[in-house]
Amino acid sequence: MARRGWIVTVAGLILNLALGILYAWSIFNKQLSEAVDHGGYGWSRTTATLPYTLAIACFALTMVPAGRLQDKYGPRLVATIGAFLCGVGLLVASFGSPELVFPILIGFGILTGTGLGLGYAAATPAAVKWFPSQKKGLITGIVVAGFGIAPVYIAPLSKYLLANYGISLSFRILGGLFLVVAGGAAQFIVNPPSPAPAKSSPATPSGGSASTKDKTWREVLKTGVFYSLFLQYACAATAGLMIIGHIAKIVATQSGNTIKSGFLFVAVLAIFNAGGRILAGLLSDKIGRVSAMAFVFTMQCVVMFSFDRLTTMPALLVGTALVGFNYGACLSLFPATAADYWGTKNLGLNYGILFVAWGVGGVLGPLLAGAVADASGSYTAAYRIAAGLLAVAAFLALANYVNVDFRPSERQVVLTLRKKH
Repeated sequence: MARRGWIVTVAGLILNLALGILYAWSIFNKQLSEAVDHGGYGWSRTTATLPYTLAIACFALTMVPAGRLQDKYGPRLVATIGAFLCGVGLLVASFGSPELVFPILIGFGILTGTGLGLGYAAATPAAVKWFPSQKKGLITGIVVAGFGIAPVYIAPLSKYLLANYGISLSFRILGGLFLVVAGGAAQFIVNPPSPAPAKSSPATPSGGSASTKDKTWREVLKTGVFYSLFLQYACAATAGLMIIGHIAKIVATQSGNTIKSGFLFVAVLAIFNAGGRILAGLLSDKIGRVSAMAFVFTMQCVVMFSFDRLTTMPALLVGTALVGFNYGACLSLFPATAADYWGTKNLGLNYGILFVAWGVGGVLGPLLAGAVADASGSYTAAYRIAAGLLAVAAFLALANYVNVDFRPSERQVVLTLRKKH
């Protein structure tokens, strides 16, 4: 069981490495907003952000039906369909031009975005089901780390393709590669033949334990903790995706166009994004999800509040690394928390519903940053708004924390939910 579980985990990691093309969009964003005589399409920053924003919205909304489908029909089928749609979407996007926005909106925004939701929904729940409760955070972190680390290779690859083949052919090449790699990895993503044996373990500060009762989505929506987690996720995603979607342009703007290596920042963001997912997942297995969340939100709030003061290469690299780490941490903490509270049987659908919050932040963050930059030439106001949202998220996390009853004599933590939960 353990060996098969690790095969599924690695397959999920590889699939997410392909799905992580979403996080390389800032490279395409920058090229699309360049003048036509410089190889771009001459789009405004807001227009160049629309395909990315639409992809995030489709990604998040698809997670709900995708979670239900993978719970019912199995993750391999859902992941395979997702890989196919992602690849075809990139091929459709290749028909865009300076005058034609719709092929990229439909291709990357709708088809690829929908495929991302299908593939992402299948990978994590399948892997988690192969392992006992004590490893939820670690396994979740490893699987989703692929999505975060992907820009390390996608960013330089995209930059090379754009410089040598242009926008249209770059989309076409990436689409073909995607169909082969993601489609192959999807074939190994399967559920265990029966629930993996659960070893008894202490409850975590988020309330999860090996004996957590599996809840349906209707039961989940009746709990107050769901809405608290939803707001926290939306606030955290807004800040992270604001930077991820614009990092190349942010670096150019805040450095006065003295720093040209936008792809380097995409890579740094990706490395720390992936590292945050694994380390936060592992740490939360030890200290609890709620404690980890409160720390991450607070640190990200401080970073966002001061991000406009970063103008040099070293300062921007440090700021980018911190944003990536904190954002990545959320992508492992929330699915592990969902499994803690509501069990793994219906994790695909339950986390899919919670993941809509990520979509809310994904739509709000990039559009807010683009609109503010177009209007003022600076991202400062967007940073301040993001810092305020993260302060709200930290407060909500701490409010959840006071619902935890510590009993050191029993060497375990027992969650005591309010009656309204």
